[in-house]
Amino acid sequence: MTRKRILVTGGAGFLGSFLCERLLAEGHDVLCVDNFFTGSRDNVLHLLDDPRFELLRHDVTFPLYVEIDEIFNLACPASPIHYQFDPVQTVKTNVHGAINMLGLAKRTRARIFQASTSEVYGDPMVHPQPETYRGSVNPVGPRACYDEGKRCAETLFFDYHRQYGVDIRVARIFNTYGPRMHSNDGRVVSNFIVQALRGDPVTLYGDGSQTRSFCYVEDLIEGIVRLMQSRDATGPINLGNPAEFTIRQLAELVIEMTGSSSRIEYRPLPQDDPLQRKPDIARAQAELGWQPRIALREGIARTIAHFEAALRGTPAQSAPILFPPAALAKAPAEIVALPR
Repeated sequence: MTRKRILVTGGAGFLGSFLCERLLAEGHDVLCVDNFFTGSRDNVLHLLDDPRFELLRHDVTFPLYVEIDEIFNLACPASPIHYQFDPVQTVKTNVHGAINMLGLAKRTRARIFQASTSEVYGDPMVHPQPETYRGSVNPVGPRACYDEGKRCAETLFFDYHRQYGVDIRVARIFNTYGPRMHSNDGRVVSNFIVQALRGDPVTLYGDGSQTRSFCYVEDLIEGIVRLMQSRDATGPINLGNPAEFTIRQLAELVIEMTGSSSRIEYRPLPQDDPLQRKPDIARAQAELGWQPRIALREGIARTIAHFEAALRGTPAQSAPILFPPAALAKAPAEIVALPR
């Protein structure tokens, strides 16, 4: 194995922090970049003593000038509550961020990974969703800042690949869960677990018959690493768990496993919320030899343990630190920790 200098944007987030851990365990030097809009220092606090790890506060809508061998572009809020907080900034993060990271990859001749999303399929009319499906997205709806932003980022990646020969990898990530999720990010797994542990009503939007496929974070990181290490699998490649569950089944499972007395409470379904979501992972199986291994019950048990500790205050958990765009424009980059 060659020791590499690897940049992870959004590295202090839920997925990014696990990816940083994995890359360090493989012996690489890791530069973790995050503006801490939804990422948290607590997620990478245990990595700061590693001499091969650096943490940089930076917003990817501004250029970054570093020497690097590989780039994992994960920077973007991923839950509706967060990406709808400032939809214009969400679009900029997806589009300007992609342009800046692709420009860096072009200059340094680095391989670059793009964390795209199953949201590019919108509310799908094909089930399960293969990579060849072009999606059904509302370009003017409240989710479009994220959905269309990610679709445009994919376009940029493939155009940079065709026009400039940039070495790209694109993954479409389906619903992922696990420790370090925000307790208030509006995603069903974290919502249900926190509500059940507190004894609050477990809120279902719609009638609970809409489906999702939940992939544990450890499985997803394995898929990301395999895609990045592949010789010629540029993608896009679906990464997710094809085991499909209704939202009501998930709520009932969480209530059962937490031993909660919570009742289920129904609320109106948000606009453009997909009714079905399930990946076709045949391409990932064939090209990467990858498929998820951790069953939902096992993953939920691990995630419940994390939130139980968080609610007790051990380990300490911090709320998202929100940086309005004006503040980011004044100080686009700041060294947070340079252990070396």
